[in-house]
Amino acid sequence: MEFEILKNPMSILEVQLKKDESITAEAGALVFMKGDIEIDTKIRSGILKAVKVSFLGNESFFVNKYTAQEDGCVLGLTGPPVGDIFEISINNDAGFIVQSGSYIASTPGIEIDTKWQGFTKGIFGSELFMLKATGEGKVFCNAYGGIIQKQILQGEKFVLDNYHLVALSLDADYKVTKFGGLKSTMLGGEGLVTEISGPSTVYFQTKNLKELIDLLGVRHTQETQGNNLNIGGFRIGM
Repeated sequence: MEFEILKNPMSILEVQLKKDESITAEAGALVFMKGDIEIDTKIRSGILKAVKVSFLGNESFFVNKYTAQEDGCVLGLTGPPVGDIFEISINNDAGFIVQSGSYIASTPGIEIDTKWQGFTKGIFGSELFMLKATGEGKVFCNAYGGIIQKQILQGEKFVLDNYHLVALSLDADYKVTKFGGLKSTMLGGEGLVTEISGPSTVYFQTKNLKELIDLLGVRHTQETQGNNLNIGGFRIGM
């Protein structure tokens, strides 16, 4: 299986599959496909996990598994944000927590679940739940704007605005805190930030979707978006 990320920041993930190779993708992520590819639409890893990931993790209730029936098959996949697509390598020693809504696809061997942050750790856009990626393989995500990776060394501290944080090492030591004192928090335009202590790997996006929404004066009220139908809090790919 080979991957290529094309046209960042207006990005698309191109996946080349040999016979019997497969990849699992978010419902609605498909742009194109070429060759004899079998599509298996299924609930995420059991009904209870599907409910958790869909309702709490802001992901679709269903995923599509694409399996090549011959050599030379090609898939094009993408996500909703206008920004970079990036790859995270996952292994048993290096799981990640990922911003809700940024997941596009993952290779076999990756387990996607939700992670409860607790009321004192509402990061990733101030949400209490995010996705947890574990196992062995690769996860592909979509950021808003450009994506930057930072390695935080032992003894170092890194402070990041909550709405810019996209992915973080699963075992990272972090805490949510105010931006400076009360005056800075109220008037400095930052609000809450996440303080991360090394060692850790951090991925963050260069743009803030909430700021764009506030700038445009857009209120998110519609129940149907693109190819996704929202029913009772569940986003179902159509």
